[in-house]
Amino acid sequence: MDGEKSVSRREFVAGASGLLLAGAISGSAERSSAGENAAPKPESDLAVHGGAKAVTDSAGSRKRWGETELKQLQSMLEQDSLFYWQGPQTKLLTERFQQVCPLKYVQTCSSGTAALHIAVAAAGIGLGDEVITSPVTDIGSVIGVIYQQAVPVFADLGAGTFNLDAADVERRITPKTKAIIAVHLTGNPCDLDALKALADRHNLILIEDCAQAWGARYRGKPIGSIGHLACFSLQNSKHITCGDGGVVASNDERFGPLLQKFGDKGGDRRKWGGFDSFATNYRMSEPQAAVAAAQLTQLEEIVAKRALLGNLLTAKISDLRGLIPHQVHPEDRAVYWFYMLRMRPDAFRCNRSDFVKALTAEGAPVSGGYIKVPLYGEPVFQKHGFFAGRWPVKEMGLTTMDFSKHRCPEAEAILETGIRVMITESMSEQYILEVAAAIRKVSKYYAA
Repeated sequence: MDGEKSVSRREFVAGASGLLLAGAISGSAERSSAGENAAPKPESDLAVHGGAKAVTDSAGSRKRWGETELKQLQSMLEQDSLFYWQGPQTKLLTERFQQVCPLKYVQTCSSGTAALHIAVAAAGIGLGDEVITSPVTDIGSVIGVIYQQAVPVFADLGAGTFNLDAADVERRITPKTKAIIAVHLTGNPCDLDALKALADRHNLILIEDCAQAWGARYRGKPIGSIGHLACFSLQNSKHITCGDGGVVASNDERFGPLLQKFGDKGGDRRKWGGFDSFATNYRMSEPQAAVAAAQLTQLEEIVAKRALLGNLLTAKISDLRGLIPHQVHPEDRAVYWFYMLRMRPDAFRCNRSDFVKALTAEGAPVSGGYIKVPLYGEPVFQKHGFFAGRWPVKEMGLTTMDFSKHRCPEAEAILETGIRVMITESMSEQYILEVAAAIRKVSKYYAA
C-alpha cells in the first residue's frame, strides 16, 4: 500500500499489489513510539487510556458437538468391530468427504501430519529429494518430508496472502526438486494455477496442505481438487474435528492406489499377501470416523459464516493507510481459520506490541504474529538435529542445505508485523463491525 494512497477492497483482494504492497514493508516491527519529527500526540479516547471500549457485543459461543455426533457414536457402538477397514463409519466419512472434495481415492488417518507423510511417501519422495514449501506453517507440514530422508526447501511468501510466492518457488527449483507442498495458510487458497503450472513445467508433484482450509474454494473449485494429492486435518482446533485425525486423497492413478498401504504399515488390504512397501501405522479408528462424519454435516454452515465475517472485516479496514488486510482473490473463498493483517511500521507512532495491547483493551480478539519464527529458525533446524541430533542426508553429502543461513525475508517480516484476529462462526456481523471499529480507532490514534 502506498503511504499516500488508499485502495478499494476490490483492488486489494484482486491482488493489486502495486497499490497495496508497493513501497516495501521495511524496518523493524518494534519501532520506537516516538521520534524527532513525530506528530504531537492526539488526545486519547483509547480504552487502554481509560476510554470506552469499541467492542461491546459478545463474541458468542456454540457447542461444537452434540446430538448429531452422539447419534453417530451410538450407531458405531452397535458394530462388531471398531477397526477402520471396511468399517461403516469410515465408509460414511469417506462418502461425506467426497461430497466436499470429489477425489476418487481417500484414506482416513490419525492426523493431518500423518496425511502429509502418507502423501509424501506415496509420491515416492525419498533420499535427498527436495520439497519446496512454506516456512510459516505448522511443523507437521514437513515432518513427513524429513522422515522420508528428503530435504525441505522453504520459499518466500506473498506479503498479503501469506501463501507461497510462485516466483520465489521457481527460483528455488533445482534438479533435485521432486514436489511442492502448497500450504493454504489460515484457509486462504494459494495461487494454485501458478503452482500447478510450475509443477507441470518441471515435472513436479503438487501436494495441497489443506489442514486449515476445510471448505475453501479456489476459483470456485473445492480446495484439494487441483493438486496431485490433498491433505486435511481433523485436529481439535480445526473447522471440524474428531479430536485428532486426518484425511489424504487423490485423483491421480499414480498415487491414489498407494494411499491405503502407506497409511497401514505398507500392506495392501485389497490383496493381502505380505508387505511390498515399508510404512508406519497411521490408521484412524471407527469412533474417530463416526465423530468426523457427523462433523462434516456442519461444515458448510461453519465455513460460509467465517468467509462472510472475514470478508466483512476486510471491507471495513481496507482503506486504512497503515494496515495491510488479508489478501484474498475475489473468485476464491477463504474460510479464515484465523484472519491476519499487517502493520506498516513506518505508518505508526508505536510498535506492534503497543498496537495489540490497545486493540485488546478495546475488546478485540487479537494477538501478535502467528508462529514465533519461520520453521527454519527453530532449534532443530538450526542444528540439523532431526535424528538423535543428526541429519544423515547432510552427513552423506546429499544436500548442501544449511538452515542456519536460510532466509525468506518476506516471511520473516510477516511474523514481525502480523496481527492475528480470531474469527469464529459464533460471531455476529455486528461483533465484527465493532472489531473493525476498534482497529480503525487504534490506527487513527497511533497514525504517524
